[in-house]
Amino acid sequence: MSQLSPVLTQATPVVAVRGEGVYLFDAEGRRYLDFTAGVGVTGTGHCHPRVVEAAQRQAGRLIHGQYTTVLHQPLLDLTERLGTVLPEGLDSVFYLNSGSEAVEAAVRLARHATGRQNVIVFDGSFHGRTMGAAALTTAGTRFRDGIGPLMPGVAVAPFPYAFRLGLDAEAAVEHALRGLDHVLATVSSPGETAALFVEPVLGEGGYVPAPPGFLAGLRERADRHGMLLVLDEVQTGFGRTGRFWAHQHGSGTVPDILITAKGLASGFPLSAIAAPTALMRKARPGSQGGTYGANPVACAAAVATLDVIRDERLVDNAAAQGELLLRGLREAAAGVPAIADVRGLGLMAACEFQRPDGSPDPATARRAQQAAAELGLLLLTCGVHQSVVRMIPALVVDSDQIGEALSLWSKAVTSATA
Repeated sequence: MSQLSPVLTQATPVVAVRGEGVYLFDAEGRRYLDFTAGVGVTGTGHCHPRVVEAAQRQAGRLIHGQYTTVLHQPLLDLTERLGTVLPEGLDSVFYLNSGSEAVEAAVRLARHATGRQNVIVFDGSFHGRTMGAAALTTAGTRFRDGIGPLMPGVAVAPFPYAFRLGLDAEAAVEHALRGLDHVLATVSSPGETAALFVEPVLGEGGYVPAPPGFLAGLRERADRHGMLLVLDEVQTGFGRTGRFWAHQHGSGTVPDILITAKGLASGFPLSAIAAPTALMRKARPGSQGGTYGANPVACAAAVATLDVIRDERLVDNAAAQGELLLRGLREAAAGVPAIADVRGLGLMAACEFQRPDGSPDPATARRAQQAAAELGLLLLTCGVHQSVVRMIPALVVDSDQIGEALSLWSKAVTSATA
C-alpha cells in the first residue's frame, strides 16, 4: 500500500472535500474559513462558477495541445488578455507550469540576454525548490539543506526588512541599497551580474513589503550597470496586494522580466514569464519549452480568472478588504506583547511573533496557527524562523468574512498566549 511521503506534512488536519468561495468543507460538512487560498492560488475563490464553466467547456474540446507542436485558442486568448494587464513594454510571454519553472526560465533568459553569469538575490527570498531556484532562495535552510552543490553565481544582498533591522522604512531602504552596492563592489561585479531577482513583497521570507524607494533604487542600479531587474510576482500578482502587480505601489518601477504563477489560473497549474520581445528573442534556441506549459484547460481557466477579476473589481476589493484586515489585526495585537509587528499589503497580511528578549518566537506562532485551525480558520506560517502567521484570503472575501476571521484570530491568539 502506498502513502504520501512522510516529509510532506500538512499545516492543518483538514481533509477537504469541497470548496466554495473563501470556504472549505470536510467530509462531515464542517465549514472552514480558508485564509490560505491554496498558498495564494485561488484568488477568485474556490470553484468560482465562471472558472469552473470555462474549464469544463475546454476539457470537452481539447485537454492537451502541446504548444511547441500546435497552437490552440485558449493560449492565443490568454496571451492577448495578458497584454491588457502586463506592465508597459512586456509584450512577450513564455508559459510554464509552476513558479519554480518560471524562475528557472528567467535565469536562463537573463544569462543569455546579458552574456553574464551572476545573479543577486535578497535576504529572505523564496524563488522555489528546483535546483536553480533553490540556489536563489534564502528564506530558510530547509529549502536547500543536503542538496548541494547548488547552482553557482548567486550572491545575496540585504532586503529592507525594517522591523528586524530596527529601522524606519526610509533608513531600511538606505541600508539595503548600500548593502547591494557593497555586494557589487566585493562579490559580484556589475560586469559579471546578469540580473537582480527580487520579490516586491517577501513571501516565505515573512510577508515583508519592499518600500517603493527600494524598487526604484534597484531599477536605477540595473540601468546604470546594464543588469536586468527581475520581479518575482508569483505570490503577489493578479491583484493580491490591492494593485494588479505589487510593484505598482508607488515606485513607478517597470521590470525587465516579470514572473507570475499562483493566482494566474485559479488553481490550475500555469506560470509565465513576460519580457519585451527584443529581450525574449535573446533566449537561445531550445532554452524554452516544456510538455505541459500553456495547457488548454489551464489557459481557459486563466482567461476566466482575468474576466472575473475585471468584472467583479477584485483588485479594488483586495485593497479595501486588505485595509480592513490590517486594521483589525493591529487591534487584535494591541496589548499582546508576543505580536511584535503587523504588516502587509492588500490581502497579504501577517503578524510576527517574538519572545520578550526580541528573538523570533516560532512556537507561539505555531500555537496560534493551530488554535485558529481548531476554531475553523485556516492559516499558514512563514518567515525564516517560521515566527510569522500570514493571512491570504481569496480576493472575493467580503467584510463580514474579514470580521469572522478577525474574531477567530483574536480567540486563537488569546489561547496561544495564555
